[in-house]
Amino acid sequence: MDRIQQKFKRRSENSLKTDNIKLSRSAIIGSLIATVIASTPLLYALHESVPDQRVWNTFLFTYESGFWESAQYAMWVYTGKVLPLILILIWFFTCRHWWYHVLLVPISMFIFQIITSFNAELEYTDENQILFLLPILIIIVPSIYLIRAQMFNKINYADKSMEELEAEFMIKPKTIWGKVKQYF
Repeated sequence: MDRIQQKFKRRSENSLKTDNIKLSRSAIIGSLIATVIASTPLLYALHESVPDQRVWNTFLFTYESGFWESAQYAMWVYTGKVLPLILILIWFFTCRHWWYHVLLVPISMFIFQIITSFNAELEYTDENQILFLLPILIIIVPSIYLIRAQMFNKINYADKSMEELEAEFMIKPKTIWGKVKQYF
């Protein structure tokens, strides 16, 4: 009897240790995400520290603004596209709702805008982007509609709440890397 109690005690101690490790990882990741979100106004204001000149020389690199004609203006454009992308990526990787795949549409839009803004020879950066986003929209919108239709079909024929159905349709990888691997 004494051995059984010792085994039970060891198992409960081990489970507490793993729970504490999971909690500490979650707290660290949550703290990093909260820090990034809280620092976005500071990150956005960094473009003001860039000189209002065509060429920006630092000890690490030299940036020539080219089409933008001002390094400060170019950094303002880039931060205006990169920061929303970072925030939507955080939202995508932390969202627990069944519809989070729809966030791939604005993610792809911001990635497209960043790529075209780096190509400084384009005169109209944000024009005709719907043509490039159309293939993504063709895949994502019907998929989300089908999931929604399945959920409402199950609501009509089952006694489950909306939260239970969302949990049933949710794909839950354990790590952020697992969530990334899910798409590739």
